[in-house]
Amino acid sequence: MDLTVALIVIAALLAATLGVGFALRWAQRHPRAVSDDEIVEPSRLGADALGDQATLLQFSTEMCARCPGVHRVLSQIADDRNGVLHLDVDLTHRPDIARHFRVLQTPTTLILDRDGVVRTRFGGVPGRDVVELELSRIVEEAAHA
Repeated sequence: MDLTVALIVIAALLAATLGVGFALRWAQRHPRAVSDDEIVEPSRLGADALGDQATLLQFSTEMCARCPGVHRVLSQIADDRNGVLHLDVDLTHRPDIARHFRVLQTPTTLILDRDGVVRTRFGGVPGRDVVELELSRIVEEAAHA
């Protein structure tokens, strides 16, 4: 194989890898719409109730390095908004919940409306501004319904 061809192949593989990596990172930081056919029961998660306006449901594990930072951000957002509750569910010893909600990575964050319907899903570390925008959208929709 010619050295030039080998360098072109390596450069193409590197470009493809970087492209896939950037696409996955972008997808993780942006909300994904989900079907609204399931209502989350707080008792299944070990909680007494959901938020009056919305709930930030975070799935974490003991070994997750990014989960504590996401926990702090989501807790601050919930503290700053009336009627918003932050729940952090540790999946380390709860594989049943991980399977049920199809959690493939931690942190995973779901935004539930006041009825417990999953409205938005984030895989990975969500941006604070995007979470706040989604919360505003969900609360506004509920106010107009």
